[in-house]
Amino acid sequence: MNVLALAQAWWAQHTIHLDPEPAGERSGSINVDDAYDRPLRFVAVGDSMIAGCGVDNQSEGFTPALARCFSHTLNRSVDWEAHGRLGATMRRVRYRLMPEIEGRADLMVICAGSNDLMARRTLDEWKADLSATIDEAKAICDNIVVFSAAQLYRSPSLGAELRKVIGQMTEEQTAASKAICEKKHVEYLDMTHEDVHADLDSFYAHDRFHPGRYGYEYMARRVDNLLGEWLTSNLSHV
Repeated sequence: MNVLALAQAWWAQHTIHLDPEPAGERSGSINVDDAYDRPLRFVAVGDSMIAGCGVDNQSEGFTPALARCFSHTLNRSVDWEAHGRLGATMRRVRYRLMPEIEGRADLMVICAGSNDLMARRTLDEWKADLSATIDEAKAICDNIVVFSAAQLYRSPSLGAELRKVIGQMTEEQTAASKAICEKKHVEYLDMTHEDVHADLDSFYAHDRFHPGRYGYEYMARRVDNLLGEWLTSNLSHV
């Protein structure tokens, strides 16, 4: 990281006041009339996006937005859980958040990576933690989706040179993650290169860093669109 990017990183660290984890229940149900014997159990684990940072209540966050979309696509009731923490790296997901999950899940989303980039953790550290996290997830769930890091390189709160460096690091992390997921036969969703309206002011929350309600809802719809065929193929009979 060059001197200008380091200076911008220092400035961001001392000036950006991130929205906290919102109040509200971190689990819930989306109920529809269906022919299934039980609701689909959907568990999301990861960083501040899973924790819902950027909205006023957990019910407005990313995980319940995903649950609503998945329920509509599958025409099935969904019980959802969010196990997320502000600032969580993949290592924290591995050691602190995965152990929170009790029993088996039908569908699991793993969403982290941005904090690993901001903390300048090495690519080898990332590979080791992602691989181990996937192995632990496979012990309790047969249908796993790993999300790429968020689009930090678009954040209006970060300086241009820092965004450029983060963009390069994100490309490396994304390529490594895709290879690991292919090797371990889990679904990988590269949201780094998707148009999720992250260039719009309305995408962001008060802190100009996290998505707001619109951002989460739009991302959830885009995820559902990208995963639609996979969801119906893998979850229609579980």
